[in-house]
Amino acid sequence: MTAGLEQTNLFKPITVGKHTLDQRIAFAPTTRFRAADDHTPSDLMLQYYSDRAQTPGTLLISEATFISPRSGLYPNIPGIWNEKHVQGWKKITDAVHAKGSLIASQFWFLGRVGSPELLKKHGLDLISPSPFYESEQSKKTAEAAGNPVRALTEEEIKSIIYEDYKNAAINAINAGFDYVEIHSAHGYMLDQFLQPATNQRTDSYGGSIEKRARIVLEIIDLLSDTIGAEKLAIRLSPWAKFQGMKAEKDSVHPVTTFSYVVNELQKRANNGKQLAYLSLVEPRVQGNLDVNTSDVVGSNEFVKSLWKGAILQSGNYTYDSPEFKLLKADVDGDDRTMIGFSRYFTSNPDLVERLKKGLELTPYVRSLFYASHNYGYNTFPNYGKELHYDPKAEEKKRPVSLV
Repeated sequence: MTAGLEQTNLFKPITVGKHTLDQRIAFAPTTRFRAADDHTPSDLMLQYYSDRAQTPGTLLISEATFISPRSGLYPNIPGIWNEKHVQGWKKITDAVHAKGSLIASQFWFLGRVGSPELLKKHGLDLISPSPFYESEQSKKTAEAAGNPVRALTEEEIKSIIYEDYKNAAINAINAGFDYVEIHSAHGYMLDQFLQPATNQRTDSYGGSIEKRARIVLEIIDLLSDTIGAEKLAIRLSPWAKFQGMKAEKDSVHPVTTFSYVVNELQKRANNGKQLAYLSLVEPRVQGNLDVNTSDVVGSNEFVKSLWKGAILQSGNYTYDSPEFKLLKADVDGDDRTMIGFSRYFTSNPDLVERLKKGLELTPYVRSLFYASHNYGYNTFPNYGKELHYDPKAEEKKRPVSLV
């Protein structure tokens, strides 16, 4: 046991949208593949989120969630596009609220990194801003599936914005979510539109920075009007080279691209449409992997100089635990920063209390992140407690739809 973080800003209340959180720790989005086969939230997920909401006033952000069939697909990822999904998520949000905590739904659209096989099975194309593959292997996989990547038409882009995103936002509010976070990071579709490496369109949605950012800002404007800007957030990863993104090696520097996006978000805030928060992925991580300290490039300070609202920063804040020097510097450096944890939240359902009191953290088990059973999911106890279970029995426990 070491000195906890109770005296830092991490354990001061913060206003996010129209809600006040009791502390500034968030459970960052963490893909786990434990939904039912039809993408409905499962019994396993209900326990998982409820356990991590145990400290009142905690913000949980859901695992990335598909907004429509064409936004995917991967197996056993939750959806938010139909009434059954809404009913399943409502049971989870009710459980989170019963613990006194809050929850956001993170909206996911894969674009060119979706599964060509699963999409074809559902009669859907592998789509992207421009017809480029992430890698040679992804090209082989798509061609073998008979589902080569193709560029979206402008009509399809409009349909995705004004049908898929709007429908999902209405569903998320009906499902009881307090916020909606737009996933525009890590080389998924909205990030593919933002960056020249993956967007070489010559129409209204490509070319200049203004046109590359158009889809993101149209979604922000539409959902601000649909559910309220105070319930809306967005996640950005300016420095991530995950899934074929080039960051500082792209033809337009990320500081240029993302300064434009953030400045546009701040303009809207100045005009009364302030987002609940802006989520930033720190350059210390690429997707779900850490970057060697010597290889870290860039800083998100430029974003913080442009954006005046609440910020959620995530990315390997536990590397220097239990000292947490970087975490303390970031959270105590201003009065608006929250810190997101993902991997250590998987293995420490009581992470908030452990950080507060300086209690030892249980190591996470990366090999079980993406399993399809309960072992390594709901088998981590609170500090000082024991869970008695048969690992083989838990491996047989598969997700069951909540509806």
